Amino acid sequence: MVSPPPRAAAAAAAGARLGVGPAPRPLMSSQGRLGPPGNGGQGEGEGESGDARKLQEGRVARRKRRKGKGKAGARQGGRGSGAEGKREPQLAKEAAGLGAEAGARAGRGEEGEGSGSVEEGARRIVRGDEGSAEAGKEAKGRDDGNEEWRVRTGRREDARPGRAQERGGEAWGRLAGAGAAVAEAEEEAAAREPAGRPAAGSALWRLPEELLLLICSYLDMRALGRLAQVCRWLRRFTSCDLLWRRIARASLNSGFTRLGTDLMANVPVKERVKVSQNWRLGRCREGILLKWRCSQMPWMQLEGDSLYISQANFILAYQFRPDGASLNRRPLGVFAGHDEDVCHFVLANSHIISAGGDGKIGVHKIHSAFTVKYSAHAQEVNCVDCKGGIIVSGSRDRTAKVWSLASGRLGQCLHTIQTEDRVWSIAISPLLSSFVTGTACCGHFSPLRIWDLNSGQLMTHLGSDFPPGAGVLDLMYESPSTLLSCGYDTYVRYWDLRASVRKCVMEWEEPHDSTLYCLQTDGNHLLATGSSYYGVVRLWDRRQRACLHAFPLTSTPQSSPVYCLRFTTKHLYAALAYNLHVLDFQNP
Repeated sequence: MVSPPPRAAAAAAAGARLGVGPAPRPLMSSQGRLGPPGNGGQGEGEGESGDARKLQEGRVARRKRRKGKGKAGARQGGRGSGAEGKREPQLAKEAAGLGAEAGARAGRGEEGEGSGSVEEGARRIVRGDEGSAEAGKEAKGRDDGNEEWRVRTGRREDARPGRAQERGGEAWGRLAGAGAAVAEAEEEAAAREPAGRPAAGSALWRLPEELLLLICSYLDMRALGRLAQVCRWLRRFTSCDLLWRRIARASLNSGFTRLGTDLMANVPVKERVKVSQNWRLGRCREGILLKWRCSQMPWMQLEGDSLYISQANFILAYQFRPDGASLNRRPLGVFAGHDEDVCHFVLANSHIISAGGDGKIGVHKIHSAFTVKYSAHAQEVNCVDCKGGIIVSGSRDRTAKVWSLASGRLGQCLHTIQTEDRVWSIAISPLLSSFVTGTACCGHFSPLRIWDLNSGQLMTHLGSDFPPGAGVLDLMYESPSTLLSCGYDTYVRYWDLRASVRKCVMEWEEPHDSTLYCLQTDGNHLLATGSSYYGVVRLWDRRQRACLHAFPLTSTPQSSPVYCLRFTTKHLYAALAYNLHVLDFQNP
């Protein structure tokens, strides 16, 4: 039998006491060469078995002595009580040094035959030993066959990461760091995911979403807002457009027409309802977009993110900034062609149709330099409209004319209508079957008359009790059978051709008896008008008789009419003699 070298045996014994083994080394054959264990013959196997048995017996004896003295060994990587546990790091270093020196000597061939294999067997047994007294108790009841298996494999079933081995500690440190990173990534992913339905709480939340939508559709705006504060899932659920559509249709300027058509489908309905409350309460922030050095009579139109406004004999196109409450100072385009001021213009089919004080009509292509103008009336053209390739114009010369926008017939008059009064306003029906004219009301007939677009014949009069001088300065079709008008008689009138052509179905009177120069509607409940004094813009709820809010935009020394106004769901724009004003309802 070959005994292990003295220093190697001392290192193995010290490692057995501490539960720490030296670093593994390549297996050696009986001749000291590298090779698998057991190739050195029968004598070699017997020597290894005897040495392993002796080491195993010594280990069992040491356990019994420890059990009598109490639990003094370190536990899970060096934590323990008593003097032995405190000395463990120093003894471990000494055992590791002795084992490394013995391994180096065996590798150089300084030991006898079979010493490598015997030392390797002892090292495997030491590595299989438990690192604490408690682990030793668990291993005490195992049989010899199980211990023999552990000697062969060199592994432990209940090995723990808290050992005092350097390489084991580093490996577990890296694993712990990776685990922490994975856990943090999972938490971030969970935060980004939408909130799930509450697991506990009222049985109401466990209903299908279709039933919840039906139930919540009966709630008002305040109840939905409170429900959204319960949890994240309900906040997401109550943001559904279906729940707010009914509320939006009853709100002011929310983007829905009277027939329920959504004009702004790309904007969440809940956000529009929030802004609508500012319109209802009159909360806004006033600003000035443009200024002019001399007095003007501007007209304007909105299209997308662009604003078109007339100044003297030009039409300028500006682009809105993203906030909608300011303009890029440099215009996108300038459209000219009139010798005098532009009185009116409309946008149609990528064209600008303008009416000038020089009695001419101008046709401008928006995205090119194409411009055509032709003589249309003997005096200034006060109004113009264009739909479906048809242009209608009204003039101070007491005529209204119908023109074609087709390229081959551009400038060709289709019909000339004698109105017997100055024409201030004109509008084509959405059905393209008729048009209405608003005149100065200086004769003995109604200022509102409807004409057939194809034949030019008079179809009907609207109203019968207009006082003399109640001229109509602005009018617009809201649907094929309904229209709005305003003018010198200080009234806004709502006409429904299905009910009666002799009397309007609704009217609103200007409180200060001021002339109403212009009007605009959202197609549902909101109505805005511009007065002749102090630049007063009034907001009306068409379900009420009284004015909702009034915004004077000029002071006494600079009193000016509101010549034109337009609005979106977030902003209102008013053109006065010297300035272009904006009322910002999104950020009051």
